[in-house]
Amino acid sequence: MRIMQMHDVRTRRSAEDFPRSQHLAWRIAEVAADPVAVPPETEAMVVNRIIDNAAVSAASVIRRPVAVARVQAQAHRRSAPGAKVFGIDGDYSPEWAAWANGVAVRELDFHDTFLAAEYSHPGDNIPPLVAVAQHVGVGGADLIRGLATAYEIHIDLVRGMCLHEHKIDHVAHLGPSAAAGLGTMLRLDKEIIYAAIGQALHLTTATRQSRKGLISSWKAYAPAWAGKVAIEAVDRAMRGEGSPAPIWEGEDGVIAWLLSGPDHTYHVPLPARGEPKRAILDSYTKEHSAEYQSQALIDLARRMRERVGDLDQIATIMLHTSHHTHFVIGTGSNDPQKFDPDASRETLDHSAMYIFAVALQDGAWHHERSYAPERAHRPDTVALWRNISTVEDPEWTRRYHRTDPAEQAFGARAEVTLKSGAVIVDELAVADAHPLGARPFERKHYVAKFSELADGVVRHREQDRFLSAVDGVAGLQPGALGALNLMVDARVLKRAPTIPSGIF
Repeated sequence: MRIMQMHDVRTRRSAEDFPRSQHLAWRIAEVAADPVAVPPETEAMVVNRIIDNAAVSAASVIRRPVAVARVQAQAHRRSAPGAKVFGIDGDYSPEWAAWANGVAVRELDFHDTFLAAEYSHPGDNIPPLVAVAQHVGVGGADLIRGLATAYEIHIDLVRGMCLHEHKIDHVAHLGPSAAAGLGTMLRLDKEIIYAAIGQALHLTTATRQSRKGLISSWKAYAPAWAGKVAIEAVDRAMRGEGSPAPIWEGEDGVIAWLLSGPDHTYHVPLPARGEPKRAILDSYTKEHSAEYQSQALIDLARRMRERVGDLDQIATIMLHTSHHTHFVIGTGSNDPQKFDPDASRETLDHSAMYIFAVALQDGAWHHERSYAPERAHRPDTVALWRNISTVEDPEWTRRYHRTDPAEQAFGARAEVTLKSGAVIVDELAVADAHPLGARPFERKHYVAKFSELADGVVRHREQDRFLSAVDGVAGLQPGALGALNLMVDARVLKRAPTIPSGIF
């Protein structure tokens, strides 16, 4: 049983006696500075997620947004020590390496997730911490300690504070978590971590239009931006610079003006002093390259395919699901782009209707083929797609917000009405790869996902070298973390699009 302390967080008047020791940023800094040991199961999951990030980066390495970020990082080359950029040789400024690697990780929406009051992809913390670790020369054990903190803080903020209901992008939780993780990894004092958290939050609050309407490549860049900002914030704080304070609770702070306002109290859980950081174990990765709330929908569609039979006989499909799913990736979003065959890949992977239609027709999901323009334009797909809708079901919303993993649900009930009037019904609460799903992801599944996505991108000898290095990351000595960079076959990189010149 974890020992967590619940912190009540609300707006405070400037004239109010509100000591720094009660600020949420200070309490997070205390957690980050706590020298508690990392449990073996947390360490093992950190290794899994490093593998997972490498897998999805390999799959995205020649996509245009990733190539652009890589070229930008290459303009900031430096002599050793420096940080590594995924797939290529050389040493680069850590903030720019984190930027390029963060985009590679995020581009396909294919890595880990945690859903509660807010959405999150806590694996976005890995690129900034690895880049700084490589640059300053810390060892593998300190990197693991830092990542355990980053995951813990990210997930605890996601449990306690909803951002999307106020149209604030979820990376506002990522800036503070990455700053806290860097503080742990670098063994910084609480005062420095506190200042870095405040700066990182102040600079990463933005609207969630990046995930609305015609979704662009900025969806992949936004988390990378938060990681880059966190690195720069820690650097400034280490040099003695302060931050807006109290950043969450201030009279003109985040809660007062960007979230629920001065009359609302948030409840944020944090580990007690001496309590190991285990939150990463509550997160889950993706088997399919699509928004997490569609993971169970893909598995459900695959399962229903045989029962439905002739798909041309489908009249309508109604997906009964949670508030989040209905309003973010369903028809409750009121986004016409979610039904547009010419929509961007980023938009299609946020369309439950498109995803369910393709998964039902193909009985499979692929990170490239399922989004190909010719796939989206198939007339039978378009016809089926436009006959699918979602509706919020209070029971699915209630289960979405449950803290008991046995009852929490991120799926839907599908009602397929045939032209004959017959109705076929099935439901699935969690994805097959979820810890409580039909096939929970274990190390062998992470390795298999990596092998599949790296095939044809990374030579087999390099794959083996990387997996061996990651497996032994806790024992890597200071200065040896460059081994975590995966080199991509030069012939593959030559297929990347040509990027026009910019400022750098």
